[in-house]
Amino acid sequence: MKTLPTLCLSLHSNSPLTKVKLISELNQREAELGVKDSVSWHSVYKDSAWIFVGGFPYELTEGDIICVFSQYGEISNINLVRDKKTGKSKGFCFICYEDQRSTILAVDNFNGIKIKGRTIRVDHVQNYRPPKDTDDIDEVTKRLREEGCAPRMACSSSSDSEEEGYAVVVKKQKKGEQVHRRDTTGVLSLI
Repeated sequence: MKTLPTLCLSLHSNSPLTKVKLISELNQREAELGVKDSVSWHSVYKDSAWIFVGGFPYELTEGDIICVFSQYGEISNINLVRDKKTGKSKGFCFICYEDQRSTILAVDNFNGIKIKGRTIRVDHVQNYRPPKDTDDIDEVTKRLREEGCAPRMACSSSSDSEEEGYAVVVKKQKKGEQVHRRDTTGVLSLI
């Protein structure tokens, strides 16, 4: 069996599926040894809330990816890498969580899972560099890159929702649009 330093060094030079296996082995070994968070291999990435996700089906959209990865925390930004000519996904993306600790949960729990028959690779990103803006990107993509995709919190002096610890997202209702509300038990209903 490889030692922890050997596993860490070999993470940088192998094929994607080998990296999936090595990350899983490293996580298992740390769990068996009871390694503290402060000395875990994850601590190297403590200053970055970005993760890399690769190997997923090309037909997945940003919304699909957010649905899956938001299980472990609020996603504040996503960069689904697409072919410049066709606009089709290249099968990998970068995700930023609001809380860096969510990256550890995502890497530990999603690395190596299968989505639509494809094994995905999930890993930390130490120094994420946003894509260079080009003139040919659409307004939605430009706004997403600048503002991220996290919900905006409404600022108000006081409300019932603040007292209960809930945040309220305020959004103008479009003509003919149905309104959905969650009651205090979390049940979604139409109004």
